[in-house]
Amino acid sequence: KKDVPVANFIMHEIHCSRNIEVCRYCSELIPKSEMKSHVETEHVQVTCKCRMKIEKRLFKDHEASACPLRPAVCRYCDIQLAFNNLQDHEIYCGARTERCGGCGRNVMLKDLKEHPRACG
Repeated sequence: KKDVPVANFIMHEIHCSRNIEVCRYCSELIPKSEMKSHVETEHVQVTCKCRMKIEKRLFKDHEASACPLRPAVCRYCDIQLAFNNLQDHEIYCGARTERCGGCGRNVMLKDLKEHPRACG
């Protein structure tokens, strides 16, 4: 898959066919001597804590951005919980109230950012 001068093409083709293999999973060109290691480190299936099976090479991305059990932080109380529990927690947590220092009214946490406009 590289440009090769015509004069070297036959030698290059022989070298490649003897030493290089195309990975059946990702289509990358891998030295034959490293294929077993490549498959074991990149394509072996691992099981996430959410019980999803995924290729090892994709695991970090899954864990960081797709796993329903990845850590997430509540925007109201800053506690850490699982992402799949975040929405329900924030609905509950945002409905808690705090007394406004300006007008003395109890204001829900989810409305605190907008309250200064109404409060004056």
